[in-house]
Amino acid sequence: MLDGIDYWEELRESPSQMEICVAIFANVLELDEQGEPVNEKYAERRAATYLYGYCTGKLPPGEPEIEPWECKLY
Repeated sequence: MLDGIDYWEELRESPSQMEICVAIFANVLELDEQGEPVNEKYAERRAATYLYGYCTGKLPPGEPEIEPWECKLY
């Protein structure tokens, strides 16, 4: 999803965006009874979706909007 996007340059200029990416990943991630992740790739995709939107000004085709609870910082 992020191929061809120089997101590292964007994150260096605005480190709070990296914090939001980590928050999205952590908020979306689900763990099973043993504490093992069950949707790690989906959580990664949601964080990448946010980063794509931040860098390009639009969401990737077919991706739903980022919900407020996904990017909430605790």
